[in-house]
Amino acid sequence: MRRYFGTDGIRGKANAHPLTADFARRLAIACGRKILSEWEGTGKPLVLLGKDTRLSGYLLEYSLSSGFLTAGIDVVRLGVTPTPVVAYLTKHSDALMGAVISASHNPYDDNGIKFFSKAGMKLPDETEEEIEALLDEDLDKGPWPTGASVGRMYEGFQLIDRYISETLETAGSKVSLAGQRIVMDCANGAAYLVGPRVFRELGASLRVIHNSPNGVNINEGCGSTHMQSLVREVRNSGAHFGVAFDGDADRALFIDELGNLVDGDRVMAILATWMKDKGLLSPACLVATVMSNMGLFKAMERQNIDVRQTKVGDRYVLEEMLATGARLGGEQSGHIILPDYNFTGDGITTAIRLAAVISETGRPLSELAGIMKKFPQILVNVRVTPESKAGVMEIESVQSAVAQAETLMAGSGRILVRPSGTEALLRVMGEGEEEGLVRKAVNTVAEAIRKSAGV
Repeated sequence: MRRYFGTDGIRGKANAHPLTADFARRLAIACGRKILSEWEGTGKPLVLLGKDTRLSGYLLEYSLSSGFLTAGIDVVRLGVTPTPVVAYLTKHSDALMGAVISASHNPYDDNGIKFFSKAGMKLPDETEEEIEALLDEDLDKGPWPTGASVGRMYEGFQLIDRYISETLETAGSKVSLAGQRIVMDCANGAAYLVGPRVFRELGASLRVIHNSPNGVNINEGCGSTHMQSLVREVRNSGAHFGVAFDGDADRALFIDELGNLVDGDRVMAILATWMKDKGLLSPACLVATVMSNMGLFKAMERQNIDVRQTKVGDRYVLEEMLATGARLGGEQSGHIILPDYNFTGDGITTAIRLAAVISETGRPLSELAGIMKKFPQILVNVRVTPESKAGVMEIESVQSAVAQAETLMAGSGRILVRPSGTEALLRVMGEGEEEGLVRKAVNTVAEAIRKSAGV
C-alpha cells in the first residue's frame, strides 16, 4: 500500500509532514536513483521542473532541485507553468522525467508533487511504489557524483513558447475565434499568462479575471471550484461562454451564455458527438470514470458511442484509452484527455476544442450542452482522519448504511462511496431519477461515516 502517493501525486500541507523541504529533497534523490537505474544514454539525464503560483512553490522547487542535482541529474527550471505544459514538453524533449509542484484546486497552503514519464504520462502505480521503497533507504549515504558529474541547473522559461506555438498549430489549427466573446478565469494560478496568450492569438475577444497571483490567492473564491464570479461576468458582459481553470490548469469547466455550468461530462458529450460526425472518433467510444453522470451514458447510447468506465483519476482514464485506442476521455471534474495533443488533462486545449465546436457549428454552448440530460446527482464530502480513511468501509455500521441506501435506490439509481485520492475525505455520491430519494440515500451513508470516523 502506498504511503505518500495518491491519485495525483503527493499532496498535503506545505512545510508540514510529509511535505517538508527535506522530504522533497529525499524524494528527488529517490526519483534520481530510479532514473539512473534505467539510464542508457551518455552524459546526464534531464528533468523538467514546473510549479504553480503558491508561495510554498519556491521552497519545494529548490528542495527538489537540490535532490536531483545531488543525484547527478540536470534540472531545467520552467518556473510557473501549467501541468499539461510540463507533460507536453517532457514528451517532446530530451527530458527523462517531468516534475510539477502543485496542489491543483486545493487552497494555497497545500502543495503537492507529481511526476511525468518520458512519454508525458503520469507514473504508473508500480513506479511510485518503487520510489516509495527507495525512500526507506538511507538516502543521505553516498557516494555521490562529484566534480563535473554533479547536476547542473538551467533556466527554461522560453520552452513555454514551444507549447504555445505547437498548440496553436495542432489543437488551434484552422480555428478562428474572431467574434467570440469569452471570459477566462485563471484561478490566480499557473495559466495566468499562457491561457490568455493562446486565446488572444486565436482572435478571441477576451476578458480575463483572477489573473493576478500573489502566492496566497490561488483558487481563492475563483477558478473551477468557485465559479460564481465567472457566472456574473458572463451574464454581465454578454459573453458567448466562460472558462475556468483550476490552479494548475489541467482541467477546465465552462459557463454557457445563460450562466449555466457545463461540466466535464457535458464537454465530453459535445466533443464526442462532434468528433464522431467529423470522423475523428475511431473507435466510436470515450472513457469516463465511475463518477460520471448516468445522463452521459444515456446520451452516448443515443449517438451509438460506447462509454468505458474506470476508477477515479485521469491516469486510469488514460490507461484505458491506451488499451482501447479511444481518442477522448475524461472526468466530470473537467480533466479532459485528447491524446492527439497531450497525454494528461489539458484545460487550455479542452477550451480550444470546445470553442472550435461553437465556432464551426454556430450554435450557442447552451444548445450544444442540451445533448445530455443530467440525472440528479448529489455529492457529499465527509472529512475523516487520515488514519481512518482506508478502513471506513470495513465498519459494520457504515456497511449497513450503504446496504440501506442501495435498497432505497434499487432500480432507479446508484450510490457510490470512495476515498479521496488527495485529501482526508470520503466522497459519498448518489444519483437517480428522483432527487429527494437520492438526497435521502446519500445523507444516510454520510451520517453513518460521520458517526464512525468523522472529525
